Amino acid sequence: MSIGYACLNIGTPNTNIRSVMQRNATPEKLTEVTAHNLEALEKMVDYNIANDISLYRISSDLIPFGSSPVNTLDWPEIHKEDFERIGAKIRNSGMRVSLHPGQYTVLNSPTEDVVERAIINLVYHDKILAVLGSDTTNKIVLHVGGIYGDKEAALNRFAENFQSLPEAVQNRLIIENDDRLYNIEDVLGLADRLHIPAVYDNLHHAINPPPSGGSDPYWIAEAKKTWKEVDGNQKIHYSQQAAGKRPGAHTDTIQLETFLKFYDQLTDPTIDIMLEVKDKNLSAIKCQNATTAAPKLLLLEKEWGRYKYAILEKSPAIYQSIRTLLKDKEAYPIREFYYLIDTAFAEEIRPGYAENAAAHVWGYFKKHVTDAERRQYEKNLASYRNGTGTLAILKRQLFRLAEKYEAGYLLQSLYFYL
Repeated sequence: MSIGYACLNIGTPNTNIRSVMQRNATPEKLTEVTAHNLEALEKMVDYNIANDISLYRISSDLIPFGSSPVNTLDWPEIHKEDFERIGAKIRNSGMRVSLHPGQYTVLNSPTEDVVERAIINLVYHDKILAVLGSDTTNKIVLHVGGIYGDKEAALNRFAENFQSLPEAVQNRLIIENDDRLYNIEDVLGLADRLHIPAVYDNLHHAINPPPSGGSDPYWIAEAKKTWKEVDGNQKIHYSQQAAGKRPGAHTDTIQLETFLKFYDQLTDPTIDIMLEVKDKNLSAIKCQNATTAAPKLLLLEKEWGRYKYAILEKSPAIYQSIRTLLKDKEAYPIREFYYLIDTAFAEEIRPGYAENAAAHVWGYFKKHVTDAERRQYEKNLASYRNGTGTLAILKRQLFRLAEKYEAGYLLQSLYFYL
């Protein structure tokens, strides 16, 4: 079983995916931004490998205007070495990757131009996976689309337009139930008809179940029947409803107890779970640590090294509680550890706590800084204290100092990101 996350990485420097405004989309700019995005992708792949994350969704925005006539560059050839190097890392690590086109890729639209653009966009997504050297277990996830007043006709139109896709795209395409129009029963019927896999999404099902109802385990088992050996392990999407938000809004982090109740219902030990959650890789590691077959305190100590100053900034009391919790070297207090972390992040930052955490971080390089840097730190701290400056300004300076003085431990700290 693999547990993964989608698109962006929290806490790894220089992993942002950049875009280009159309008026600035010169060949030079497109090449520059694509090179940056591939460098960011490689950093995320390296992070995944280092943290044993073997399921990852690549951002559809990897290539700016990748499916648009605005970008006429032969980007697979221009960036061939980068793609080959990144692809080799993905394959050699056993990582499974995917892409998920957005809401404007509508294969069942009654408008011919919309369908043509959808096909072009799906070809673009396949091209990314192809130039990475990925096989057909690496998929493109798509929603069925709209209903347009006649669900049966819309399903038929999807099936007809599916036949217009290149075979390579057909071999990668998998379809997912959504939270408004197409429930899992609709999607399974279409998947059976086209002989392609269906992805079960638990939150979409909770919001938009079929009339027959049915539990998560039941529909996961039904969806598994659509997966063939050539498609790889069955893949599902998992998320949790954010309290007080619109139906379908994802939580900031995965609540571990709720996830484990879901996880304990699963009977297939090879199933892949893609988390859809705002804190991305952080929840992936949380869930991975909670379900590992080899629980070791070292896993939590590694996590603590990244979280500690972000926790200290929120709650010194919880900071001390976690330190105490990790003193028992024979235990693996996974539930208590993440409960305390989640509790801390629910707290508002208090100025005194923030100053204390900043002082701890400042301590890593205060003996090495220049007089000008020291004066700037003291000025930023005073400005935050009296309300004329912000904590963000203070932390930006600390981050720049961590980079300058190569404080590797701090650069991996979530203090700068959460």
